[in-house]
Amino acid sequence: MIPRYSRPAMVRIWEPENRFQIWFEIEAHACDAQAALGVIPQEAATAVWACDRAFDIARIDEIERETRHDVIAFLTHLGEKVGPLARFVHQGMTSSDVLDTCLAVQLTQAADVLLADLDALLAALKTVAIEHKFTLTIGRSHGIHAEPTTFGLKLAGHYAAFKRNQTRLLAARAEVATCAISGPVGTFATIDPSVEAHVAAKLGLAVEPVSTQIIPRDRHAAFFATLGVIASSIEHLATEIRHLQRTEVREAEEFFHPGQKGSSAMPHKRNPVLTENLTGLARIVRSAVVPALENVTLWHERDISHSSVERMIGPDATITLDFALARLTGVIEKLVVYPERMQANLDSLGGLHFSQRVLLALTQAGLSREGSYAAVQRNAMKSWQENLDFKALLKADAEVAAALPAAAIDGLFDPAFHTRQVEAIFARVFDE
Repeated sequence: MIPRYSRPAMVRIWEPENRFQIWFEIEAHACDAQAALGVIPQEAATAVWACDRAFDIARIDEIERETRHDVIAFLTHLGEKVGPLARFVHQGMTSSDVLDTCLAVQLTQAADVLLADLDALLAALKTVAIEHKFTLTIGRSHGIHAEPTTFGLKLAGHYAAFKRNQTRLLAARAEVATCAISGPVGTFATIDPSVEAHVAAKLGLAVEPVSTQIIPRDRHAAFFATLGVIASSIEHLATEIRHLQRTEVREAEEFFHPGQKGSSAMPHKRNPVLTENLTGLARIVRSAVVPALENVTLWHERDISHSSVERMIGPDATITLDFALARLTGVIEKLVVYPERMQANLDSLGGLHFSQRVLLALTQAGLSREGSYAAVQRNAMKSWQENLDFKALLKADAEVAAALPAAAIDGLFDPAFHTRQVEAIFARVFDE
């Protein structure tokens, strides 16, 4: 991933230094287990742990150019450090034992970073949602004014979505955190299952029940699909902010830094560049989902058609999502909210957002639903088309006035009616 959209902690997970360190630990822990079984001398396991672990990446690359095999290149370099006892390393193992177990470790490390990112985002969303719990704003369906809601409720909905994402990611982390040290075609013919159990315990992984030489890729597909869902939740919230920042709406906007420039040509511009960027980054994360799903289908017990895919989507999807979550958290923490503009937009249609209350009141007063709908709609359309006050039109309508006294109509236009269950919803969302 390019540095522009990368953060150091996540990048380090995918750097060669971390990968080779994990490979070393897999081999070294396996040696311990093999020594305990008497398969290799204890002194061999001791020598592996005692070697210099400052791996020379250039030297490994040099060996790989000749061997054209990455694990063999690493083992050859490790042998240069360990000496003659290195002949006992990798006993009964195959490359996938190292590669798949390593990927499991890296994905769990990445998941831990992403879970911390989600914690920060959830905290930011909760803070702003509570601050604007009763900040009245118009709810929109199809982009058109519907009925009042609160800005806090808008954010509470997104908070709930990211809480679900947190649950999904925890489950995906658990599913992908599996170890396979089962030898060629996964039969354990050349290595005892206790070696796998030992390595898994040391690395904080579960054992893969049936590895067929590789860890089944449905686990990885579920992991990357979860990243895709999180990315879509990011885009959903980013798109909401972009719409609210539109000049015609202007109910909320990204923070505009002193000295920031919105356009090279138009000095007045304050563009939603961060949330637009998040929309694009979400596409990159989701682009990993289909290849991950296609990786599930491999030939017989093992092929490497998945390998090249995972070398790309592993770093790219996790690094991009890490950056996107951190960026979205910053947007929420510094979000500029305009309650006065929200109220102005509420008032802009002359009270039309109370139409359902009038409809229901007319049905309660004895009119049929069809008759009530027709009475309310004709006044609503007149208010819409001629920019007239909806409440005044209702009071002047003979059919409506016959069913509802003026004071009753006034009571139907109370904004507090639409916020009476806000506390109950917040209690559900925030467990308060």
